[in-house]
Amino acid sequence: MAIQIHDTLAGEKVELHPIVPGKIGLYACGPTVYDHAHVGHARCYVVWDVVVRHLRARGLEVRYVRNFTDVDDKIIARANERGEEPVAMAARFADSFLEDMDAVGCLRPDAAPRVSGSIPGIVALIERLVTRGFAYAPGNGDVYYAVRKFPAYARLSRRNLDDLIAGARVDPGESKRDPLDFALWKAAKPGEPAWDSPWGKGRPGWHIECSAMTLEHLGAPFDIHTGGKDLVFPHHTNEIAQSVAALSEGLEPESFARHWMHNNFVEIDHQKMSKSLGNFFTVKDLLVRHDGEALRLLLMGTHYRNPISFTDTLLADAERRLAYLYETLEKGDQVAAGGAAAGEPAPWAEAARAALDDDFNTAAVLGILADAFTAANATADRKGKTPPPDREEMARFGRDARAVGAELGILQREPAAALLALREKAVARRGIDPAAVEARIAERTAARRAKDFTRSDTLRDELLAMGVVLQDGPAGTTWKVE
Repeated sequence: MAIQIHDTLAGEKVELHPIVPGKIGLYACGPTVYDHAHVGHARCYVVWDVVVRHLRARGLEVRYVRNFTDVDDKIIARANERGEEPVAMAARFADSFLEDMDAVGCLRPDAAPRVSGSIPGIVALIERLVTRGFAYAPGNGDVYYAVRKFPAYARLSRRNLDDLIAGARVDPGESKRDPLDFALWKAAKPGEPAWDSPWGKGRPGWHIECSAMTLEHLGAPFDIHTGGKDLVFPHHTNEIAQSVAALSEGLEPESFARHWMHNNFVEIDHQKMSKSLGNFFTVKDLLVRHDGEALRLLLMGTHYRNPISFTDTLLADAERRLAYLYETLEKGDQVAAGGAAAGEPAPWAEAARAALDDDFNTAAVLGILADAFTAANATADRKGKTPPPDREEMARFGRDARAVGAELGILQREPAAALLALREKAVARRGIDPAAVEARIAERTAARRAKDFTRSDTLRDELLAMGVVLQDGPAGTTWKVE
């Protein structure tokens, strides 16, 4: 079993070799919590959730760390606008983020450090950088990292240092020696949270925060550092520079994190979905009208390194696909009653896992699942008494489908409960009155018993015009929303 990942630092796919055999340390740059999570956040953390799930399914012991940035310029600005205390406001939005990630099926990390709880480690790391000559304090309470001291500064981003110098600037009030240098510690300002330090009261800069939290919870080196591709520069570039300078004599980026993985964006009209552009949908708003598992399914439909388009229509299509998967599972379970799910996983299930081994290609896995579910439907729809071989085949299908689904974080609900939940969302979205639907179904049942098939067909057509599809079976009539 060889797992291939696309390593941003290497610039290509490489084979994953754990630093400690059988174990993986993975750090995901978490959200800056000054608002509710949007779909771009959901895409990012669904990606890393699949990575963690698959690595664990392959027998690796994964320590998954995902932080909260709760001390930051954006948080302070938003809190001041609202008249709130910044760290308290951030805590509220962190709780909201956890609710949203739960709703889209993301596992909780093993550790979720917050900047506000990591200040001593941040100060100690900055002190080490000053001692080693990679940082300087100009005497005004700020501390800066000296970029030119680190030869491998542009290796992750593959940017030309001369271009970076041309684009760099010194903002008013800064005391940098070089425009490329960046703040590790910022002197206290009125209305901002502040902590004690050797340089006076202040707060950390953004980049040093993640370095301190990774080192506290994973040590160095660790295996995989992840985040959105917008973090490659400057955040991850600066994180490497300061972490390696504090730790390593050789100044090799791999002495901090061995591999770097980055996901692409969710796009609206070919633009990145983001709060700053104002073109975003919050997860909470979407979950009023849509199912969280369907959102997850949509977000896995494109390889994580490619951009993915988002619309309400695409999400509704994902909901219909999810309903089909659960309907097939439900039929398969009925056919499989009494059948034993013995034997090795089906070839399609092994192919799905191989696709995940190949840089976590969820889009390929969903295509494999689609073919497997089509075949299972054909088996389940065979007429006549179901022979034992079919029962065993469907039992194996149900087992394998749920096992592959577990690595994707889908298909873990009881089918009947999932289908009911999906129907409830569709009913609310379409403005359908369930009581009126049930009344028409009861009237249609009575018409059929009276052999008034004209009236029965009329009622079915009326419901179909509302978007309601009837499904007649031995146990009676059920319905769903198209």
